[in-house]
Amino acid sequence: MNFYQAQDQARRKTWQLAAMFGAAVLTLIVLTNLLVAVAFGWGGQQVGMTFSQAIAEIPADSWIWISIGVVGVVGAASLYKYLSIQGGGRTIAEALGGHLIHQSTTDPLQRRLLNVVEEMAIASGVPVPPVYLIPEQSINAFAAGFSPDDAVIGINQGTLEHLNREELQGVVAHEFSHILNGDTNINLRLIAILHGILFVGMIGYGLLRAGGYSRRNGLPLFAVGAGLMLIGYGGTFFGNLIKAAVSRQREYLADASAVQFTRNPGGIAEALKKIGGLSAGSTIVNKNAEEASHMFFGAAARKFSGSLMATHPPLTKRILAIEPHWDGDFPQVDGTAVSTQPHMLAAGFSGAVAATPEAIVDMVGAPDAGSLATARHLIEDNAEILRDAAHDPYEARALVYAMLLSRDPEVARAQIAHLDSHAERGVLAHTERLLPEVRASDAAHLLTLLEMSMPALKELSHPQYRRFTQNAAQLITADAEVDIFEWVLHRLLTKELYPHFEGPQNYHGRIGNIAKLADDAGKLLSILASQGHANLDAQLEAYQAGISELGIDKPFAKQERFDYKRMNDTLASLRKLKPLQKPALIKACAATILADGHVSVDEGALLQGIAATLDCPLPPGIFAQPTH
Repeated sequence: MNFYQAQDQARRKTWQLAAMFGAAVLTLIVLTNLLVAVAFGWGGQQVGMTFSQAIAEIPADSWIWISIGVVGVVGAASLYKYLSIQGGGRTIAEALGGHLIHQSTTDPLQRRLLNVVEEMAIASGVPVPPVYLIPEQSINAFAAGFSPDDAVIGINQGTLEHLNREELQGVVAHEFSHILNGDTNINLRLIAILHGILFVGMIGYGLLRAGGYSRRNGLPLFAVGAGLMLIGYGGTFFGNLIKAAVSRQREYLADASAVQFTRNPGGIAEALKKIGGLSAGSTIVNKNAEEASHMFFGAAARKFSGSLMATHPPLTKRILAIEPHWDGDFPQVDGTAVSTQPHMLAAGFSGAVAATPEAIVDMVGAPDAGSLATARHLIEDNAEILRDAAHDPYEARALVYAMLLSRDPEVARAQIAHLDSHAERGVLAHTERLLPEVRASDAAHLLTLLEMSMPALKELSHPQYRRFTQNAAQLITADAEVDIFEWVLHRLLTKELYPHFEGPQNYHGRIGNIAKLADDAGKLLSILASQGHANLDAQLEAYQAGISELGIDKPFAKQERFDYKRMNDTLASLRKLKPLQKPALIKACAATILADGHVSVDEGALLQGIAATLDCPLPPGIFAQPTH
C-alpha cells in the first residue's frame, strides 16, 4: 500500500469510525429505554402495581426525551474530549507526564534520540516533530497529532536506556509510519469517541451513589444507575474491540514500513525482543495510558495477548513477521545504558537524484534507506555553525533571517534596519554572524536547515512566534517582490508553525476528479513551465509534457514573472483533491520540470513547496548531488 492509498484509507477509516459511533449510540438509546422500562416496571411492582401498569404510567414522550438525552450526553462528552485534545499531539504527551526535550539538550541519550528523529523526519519529508520524554521505565513510544504538522513523538525513558541506536531507529521509523499513513489522526478521534460512550457509565455511577442517599426514589435510581453502568461499560467493551481491531492491523503495517525505511529488520525486531526480555515490558503506569493505549509502539497494559481486547498483536507474531526463523528466545535486559557513540554516515553516498516523474511520485511518503542516507548527508554536510544555530530557539530565528537577507546592498540595509528595531536584542548580531555560511549554501541545504530549525522555533512563546513571522514577512517583501526560494520558505514556515501555535488544521480533500480543477491545474503547470525553461518553445514543450499526464486540455498561459499570489490561490484550490487524485498532479509537475532533462535549483525548490502544500511529503534535496 503506497502513501496515497494509505491516506485514502485513513480518510475512509474516519467515516467508518463515525458510522460505528452512530451504531454504538443507537444501541445505547435502545438499551437505555429498555433499562428505564424495566427499572420503573419493577419499581411499580414493589408498590402494588403490575409491571404493565407501571410502564403505562411513564409519559409517552419520555422515550423521545430519553433518546435525546442519550444522544446529547454522549455527543457532548465526545465533543468535550475532542476539544480538550485540540492542541494536537503535545496534549497527549503532556497528559502522559511527558516533558519536552529541548533541542539544546546536552544529555547524550536525548541528543542521540533527537538526531535519529531529525534524520527520519527529513528523510520522510515531514516536519521534524517535537520529542517528549515519558517518565516510564518500560520500552515504549508513540506518535500523536492530527497531521504531520502538529505531530509529536513520545519516547519512554526506558526506551532510551535499553535500546541501541539501530533499535531506537527502528522504533522511531515505526512511529513515522503512523504519521505518514494518517494513523495519528484516527487515533485521536478514537479517543474522543470512546470517551463519549464511557461517559454513560460515569453517569450510571453518579446515579448509583445518588440512589443510596434517596429515600423516596432510591430503588429506581439505584437500579437505573447500575444499569447505566453496565450499558456504559458494555459500550466501552465494544468500543475497545473496535480500537483493538484497528490498532492491531496498523501495527503490522507500521512494522513492515519501518523495515522498508531503514533496510534493517534487526533494528525493530531486536527492540521487540527486548520488550519481551524486560520485566517492565512495554507497560505504562500513568493513569491516562488506557485511553491512549492504541497509540503506543507496544502494549501499554498487560492483557492476554491473543484476546479480542488486546490493542497489539502478540510480540512473538510481530517478531516472526519480521524474522521468520527467530528461535523464540527473549534476551535478558539489564539496566545498563547503551552506547551513545555518534552514527557514522555509510560510505558510498551517491545523492538522491530522481530521474523520472514516476520515481518522484513513488518517493512521496515512501522513504527508504536511500532517503535516509540523503537526509544524513544533507544534515552533516552543513557547516557546524549552521547546524548548531538550527537547534537553538534564539539562533534559529537569526538563521531564517539570514536566509532572507537580500544580496542587493540597498535592500539588505533596509532589512537590517528593520531587524535592528523589531527583532529581539542580539538576534541581528547572530544573523550577521551566520550570513557568510548561509550565502555559501545552496537551496537544498538551506531548506534542510529550515526543517531542522522547526522544533527549536516551536519552543518560542506565542508573542515571540508572532514577532518572528511578522519580521520574516517583512524581510520577504522588502524589495516588493517574492522570489521562488522566499515563497517556498514562507510556505514551509506557515504550514509547519501555524498549526502548533494557532491550532491544528484538519483539512480533507473532497474533489475526486481532477477535471473539475482543470483551470487551476493548467495555471500551476504554466507557472512551472514559465519559471523552469528559458524560451517559449521549451516552455510549451514542458507544459505539454505535464498537461498530457492529466488528460485535460487547457492552453498554456505564459508567466513573465513568478506570481506568488496566483500560485497560492491555485494551490488552495488543488488542495481540495482527494488523496488518490494527487499522484497524477505530482507526476504532471515532475514531468514539466524534467522535460528538458535538467532540474534547476528553483525548480527543485518549487516542487518541494508544491508537494508540501498538497500534503504530499517530499524529502528535500531529491535532486541534490553529493558534495566533496
